[in-house]
Amino acid sequence: MIRVMLVDDQELLRAGFRMVLGAQQDIEVVAEAGDGLAALERLRVTPVDVVLMDVRMPRMGGVEATRAICSDPDGPRVLILTTFDLDEYAFAALKAGASGFLLKDVPPADLVTAIRAVHSGDAVVAPSTTRRLIDRFAAQLPSGPPTVSAASSRLTGREREVLLLVARGLSNVEIATRLDLAEGTVKTHLGRVLAKLALRDRAQVVVYAYESGLVTPSDRPPDR
Repeated sequence: MIRVMLVDDQELLRAGFRMVLGAQQDIEVVAEAGDGLAALERLRVTPVDVVLMDVRMPRMGGVEATRAICSDPDGPRVLILTTFDLDEYAFAALKAGASGFLLKDVPPADLVTAIRAVHSGDAVVAPSTTRRLIDRFAAQLPSGPPTVSAASSRLTGREREVLLLVARGLSNVEIATRLDLAEGTVKTHLGRVLAKLALRDRAQVVVYAYESGLVTPSDRPPDR
């Protein structure tokens, strides 16, 4: 059973999500909170696997709460809720350790799929949304030549290729096709990238690649 916490200051929105998730046999909403501070308090006494986190809330917002939750390597994973067009904090939330982000008008089936994916250890970073997000906040990202860290210099050529394609928004299946590899091989290379760079998931791969200058907002594949 996947234990979920809903964190949003809009009670009506929480009720809608609770109704959708309550219809799933493998998902249970075990806690709710109206802001980040209340969420942290609830997490001290309630075991949770996935936190569905709003960004803009009173007392403590989603980015700060996400940073606190993700500082514990054994803590629950966080999915950020964002309106995107009005939200300037989604990239900061990914940097804080969130495993991905969803639009607040996400279709119910996509919400359920995302929660299951995050619980299984994957990250929810939709390629098209990732590219839009990075483009929107390009001014916040570094410019100039790439900065090659000691950690990234230990990557093999193939691992570096996988890292760059993940950062450009390609799925494992698309990367496998592009590099003529089996999907399982791509997952293996990605796992080694995560281990060598001490990253939690593919969401952090995206952040790492853009912040280090390995990928720029204009350096992306055409819309597929």
